[in-house]
Formats: sequence, C-alpha cells, structure tokens
Amino acid sequence: MGLFSNLKQKMKEGTSHDEAPPQWAPAPEKIHQWGKFSEAPEDEFQAAEQFCRAYPTYPPALVPSHIIDRIQSLGGKAWGIEYPAQSRFAGTITNPEDNKGGPAVARVQSAPQCGDVCLLSNLPILAGLYGTHGKTGVYYEVLITRMDGLIAVGTAVCPYPNFRLPGWNRLSAGLHLDDMRKFFEDPDGGRDYTPELTRINPGDTIGCGYEFATGAIFYTYNGHRLANAFSGIYLPRHNYDVFAAIGVEGQCDFEVNFGGDYFRWKEANEWAWKIEGHVGGNIAGGSGLGGGDVDEELPAYSYQTH
Repeated sequence: MGLFSNLKQKMKEGTSHDEAPPQWAPAPEKIHQWGKFSEAPEDEFQAAEQFCRAYPTYPPALVPSHIIDRIQSLGGKAWGIEYPAQSRFAGTITNPEDNKGGPAVARVQSAPQCGDVCLLSNLPILAGLYGTHGKTGVYYEVLITRMDGLIAVGTAVCPYPNFRLPGWNRLSAGLHLDDMRKFFEDPDGGRDYTPELTRINPGDTIGCGYEFATGAIFYTYNGHRLANAFSGIYLPRHNYDVFAAIGVEGQCDFEVNFGGDYFRWKEANEWAWKIEGHVGGNIAGGSGLGGGDVDEELPAYSYQTH
C-alpha cells in the first residue's frame, strides 16, 4: 500500500543542508497484517487515500501575533483539542481556556457511540518555521480515566483524514492502547512496541515526545520513558508543522496536558521540553530554513487550518 514512500521522497528532496538529517528507516519490528482487536473498513482506507491525494499537506506557517501573545501569557494552557469537523465524534471537549481558573488541561469525554476519530491540537506542537536553540524536544501527556473503547496517542501533519486513527495515514504516528502496537503511515496491523507496556488501567498516563536531534518519537508510561518508537521522522524539520493527534473510539474519558499542569515524566518539566519555548519563539534562519531570512509573506497559522 505504499507504506513510508511519501516520507522517504520528502526526505530525499530536503537533504541539501550542510549536515544531513538522521537517516530514516522503517522500525525494525515485524509489521502485523491485521490489527489485534479492531479493523477499519476497507472503504475508509480507500477514502483516506483519496483524501491525501486530493489535499496536499499544508506548508509550515507563522504563528499570528495575537496567538503568540496568548502563548506568552498562558504557556502550555494555550494549547487545547479542537472539535473535529466529523459527525462520528460523540462527546464533549473542554479546553483550558474554557475552565476559567479550573484545570489547566484539556478533557475529552466520548460517548459509547463514538466512532473512530482523530482529534488534533489547536496549535502545532512542532513548528517548522521556528528554531530549536536551547531546546531538546517537545512533549505532551494523556491521563486516562476510562477506556472502554480505544485511545491512540501520537502526531499528525495537517490536513489529516480525521475519520482515521493516528498512525494509519501519511505523516502520522500513533501508539494504539488497545493492542499496544505502534503505527507510522501504517494502515495494516502495526508493529509491537515494548514489553514494558502491556495494558492500560484507569489513572495511567501515556506521554508522547519528539526529540529534535534524532527526529525520534518516544512514549512514556506513568513517568517512565520507554524506548524510541520511531527515529528520523519529520525531517527536514522545517518542512512541517506537526500537531498532537489523539484517536478515540467508544466510551473514553481522558485529560491532555500540554504543559499547563505538572508532567508526570519529570524531565519534561524542564524548559528544554516545553512546547511554548519552541512554538512562536525565535524564527529559524540560516541553516534552519536552508539559508536566508524568513519571508514576511509566509502564511500565518490560524486555529482553522485542519
């Protein structure tokens, strides 16, 4: 089904800098042909392929000044989860800005009839036009209160077919918490991740991080960093704006922390991992954007780009 071909081609086109980015290759684990518990219909795979052909990925964009002001004022609380433009989502989403002095995290409660849907952050967590000086990576966490269906935690580049779970289609990664398999541009059954993660219980926290130096996506479990799930992805980094992507199906209840509250993985509480220290920070120039200054006519990011 052409797995990974899109990313490989993009990497070939973008390796003209003085130092080549880390080499990307498929994860070494054997890929499963079928999912362990649930399968999306074939027609949805075909619809997603058609969607990706019809809608190219958006270029990275500048963050408007009024959003930068919000980030400077609110920090990680400026991030939240958008309602999808997809009727199959059934439930409620409460973002930090809706709490009026309450919890500094986003809360998602889905109903039993909720179908497969991908929820995206309202702002990118990895912004291609912004520098990484003094930063190690970016990170967010999901505290799970209930999972009677499925939750998947990962990343995606917009536009992404939001009737598909993270990791199933182009430039998207996901850890699916029903079978603990990892996915990157993988519409099949995924790959085994780690024996350290076998089941999810109420109160568990799954974190998702991206490391700038290696292009690695990794996960944490109740504050413990697990092995890298994928390496060398979203490179060259200036090609993409990457969003947090959380898949949900069935009745679930969880909170998403972008840094408005204390992270369970202690290292992420350091400035080197804070999203607000990267997105909307210094514009990348020179080697970061392949030379020269940023064009003032570059598109500005808005809340409605998905």
